[in-house]
Amino acid sequence: MEEPMCKERADLPFRFRTLWSMVELTGLFAHNLKELVAHLKAVPGSVIYYHTHHYLKQHQSLSPEPPNDFAYWTTQVLGVVPLGERLASIDTIRFPSIRSLREKIISIIESYLQATKETRRAPEGQEFCFMKSRSFIVPTPYEVWDLKEFAQAISKISVLSLYHHMFEARLRLERGPNDFSNWLEKELDEKSLALSISRLDPYTQTLENLRTQILKLTEMQLISHIHEDDDHAS
Repeated sequence: MEEPMCKERADLPFRFRTLWSMVELTGLFAHNLKELVAHLKAVPGSVIYYHTHHYLKQHQSLSPEPPNDFAYWTTQVLGVVPLGERLASIDTIRFPSIRSLREKIISIIESYLQATKETRRAPEGQEFCFMKSRSFIVPTPYEVWDLKEFAQAISKISVLSLYHHMFEARLRLERGPNDFSNWLEKELDEKSLALSISRLDPYTQTLENLRTQILKLTEMQLISHIHEDDDHAS
């Protein structure tokens, strides 16, 4: 059975959005691992999101293994290296929601506490300070109806717009793999392209590199459509 042809034009356009964020102090502090895990169970999801994602927008020239503030504090301040390594090894892309990511972090810390009875306390002034991020989503001028327009917009949007559609949409808003894949599949029947973009790991590269990968995949799909049209014409 032949796969259905991709649509040349969407019924509903993709409207690119961007965001600006405001970081707020929560007034909560942890002096040791027991206090850390107790707060992790109670804080809003915006706190978990901030401490596992703020580095993505701050270090655009780097693409290290994904860090998080819990791993850094545990290793660098408390000196509990084995636990810090376990927290740093969390593969964030595997989690579909903040809730499931929170549960994983808590599970790792609680397991370590049960096995070691760790009571180490942070030096004065180096307590873990819980912060949260509030995001404000605003529309951009970019609205696209087909694959060519989509590629053109991807090359022009800000990295904050890219961040919103690839990270916040998936984990914070729980809208599936990412906004691009959702629209490409539902509106243009571009299932293979949607799948390819959803398989990209955005946590192991900079946002500019991520933009390059998405643009490359889209342009390759556009070329394949040209070849298909030539074949049908002949």
